[in-house]
Amino acid sequence: MNKMKSIGVFDSGYGGLTVFKSIIKELPDYNYIYMGDNARAPYGDHSFETVYQYTLECVEWLFSQNCQLVILACNTASSKALRTIQQKVLPVKYPNHRVLGVIRPTAEVIGAHTKTKTIGVMGTRGTVNSESYPIEIEKFFPEVKVVQQSCPMLVPLIENNEHLTTGADHFIKKYLEELMAKAPDLDCILLACTHYPLLIPKLELFVPPNIELLSQGEIVSSSLKKYLSNHPEIESEIGKTGERIFYTSGDTETFDVSASLFFGKVVKSKHIHLQC
Repeated sequence: MNKMKSIGVFDSGYGGLTVFKSIIKELPDYNYIYMGDNARAPYGDHSFETVYQYTLECVEWLFSQNCQLVILACNTASSKALRTIQQKVLPVKYPNHRVLGVIRPTAEVIGAHTKTKTIGVMGTRGTVNSESYPIEIEKFFPEVKVVQQSCPMLVPLIENNEHLTTGADHFIKKYLEELMAKAPDLDCILLACTHYPLLIPKLELFVPPNIELLSQGEIVSSSLKKYLSNHPEIESEIGKTGERIFYTSGDTETFDVSASLFFGKVVKSKHIHLQC
């Protein structure tokens, strides 16, 4: 166990690395542990109970590595597991620990990104079916209309490095057309999956110029910075030597290749065994 505390960053796979990249850019001095549950990914089509159990196991593992604060850099885990962990697990077992997600920080600011008061959400089946974004956005911007589109083929395309090929165009255009047909006046599309920023070069080919593509990395990193400023009792405990350790429940060689693509730098990971 590390003597100094670290900030834990969790995702079911690689997508959280796009958020982690933004966090490090905003807060480079802190110590971090990134953990990807690649052996059991993707989470998007799993049941609520399965995602909750997997997420809790990974969060508790990060707690065991002296991470008092864990960021769920995964929309599926945030939508299906975060609230239960926050309300039922932490108060009983880990009263001094905190787990934060990516949905609420996004919902808190998204209203500023639309003039027509109509937003589109692209995500996995799990995130879309949870209705988490419409529910959370309504709390902060009740006047905003939210339409959603599940995009089940996009994560497999990205993780197989096929997302920028012409073969991906059919699915990208299909999902965009279906989304925009639901609300022709939308002027902002939230990329509600941390994989999707890698699709921006393709999406920009098919999205009208009046529509903003909104990814979550900068939103989450800015929210984390504010959180640490507001909670000095947690911030003061975190090591500040710039240490970054990567773990995966999958094959480390495979992880390192894909993770380096998402993270933008060479990644060298360690393997952890999780109950399957």
